[in-house]
Amino acid sequence: MQITIDIPDEIAGQLNEAPDRVRRYLLELLVVEAYRTERITHFQVGKILDLPSRWAVDAFLKKHDAYLHYDEEDLESDRETLRQLNNKNAAL
Repeated sequence: MQITIDIPDEIAGQLNEAPDRVRRYLLELLVVEAYRTERITHFQVGKILDLPSRWAVDAFLKKHDAYLHYDEEDLESDRETLRQLNNKNAAL
C-alpha cells in the first residue's frame, strides 16, 4: 500500500530533511504506534521496516520506548513450559 501525505511547504521547509528521510521518519512513527497499540506484531515491525533480525527489531522498539508485550499471563505460561521441560529432562 502506498500513502501520500501533503505537508505545507513552509512546514516541510522547517523539517530541513530530504524527502526520503521524512518518509522513513513518518513510517517509523506509524509502525511504533501500531505496535504500541497491538495492531501489528513484533514480526510485522521487522517486515515493514526491513530490519535484518529479531534483535534489530528489539533495538528499534527499545529506542522508541515501545517494549515487548509481555504480561503476567505470558510469564506464567513460560514458567509452566519450563516446568514441563525440566520434568521431561529429569525423566531421561
